[in-house]
Amino acid sequence: MTHYSKIALLVGALALSACTNAGRFGQDDPRLDGSAGAGAGAGGGGASYTPGGAGDPSSPAYFQQAIGDRVLFLVDQSTLTAEARATLDAQAEWLLVNADYQAVIEGHADEQGTREYNLALGGRRANAVREYLVSKGVPASRLRFVTYGKERPIKICSDESCYAKNRRAVTVIAGSALS
Repeated sequence: MTHYSKIALLVGALALSACTNAGRFGQDDPRLDGSAGAGAGAGGGGASYTPGGAGDPSSPAYFQQAIGDRVLFLVDQSTLTAEARATLDAQAEWLLVNADYQAVIEGHADEQGTREYNLALGGRRANAVREYLVSKGVPASRLRFVTYGKERPIKICSDESCYAKNRRAVTVIAGSALS
């Protein structure tokens, strides 16, 4: 074996071994067993999470990744599904606990239909989310909504799998609440 082959083999082995930590997602998640940092182990740095990072339960990154920042809708609908209501219940709870934040709810639609129709549909979807969060106790003054219609798709293709991902409302945590 040549010197370069040995180096390439060693680099490949190291790269593969870096991808084999099966417990790396959620091992320090405080929601799992209440003992944040229990899975830190050697090299864990001693902290269970980085403040402001995805492991910090009071961070916008945590809201987006652990709580869920989006709900999906059926074709031409702005009615919340049972799954959407479950996600919004968790969002409302997070927003009530983290009262220093405000949120912007973005309404989106798939690429079918006219621009005007989809802007209106996105607005109805965002407003449905806003009204639901308000009904769960989140102050209306902390929530705004905007519609993008079909202007900001996640996926672009003429297929139902793409359309389904684009029919959504996304709750974006927007810094501190206004005093």
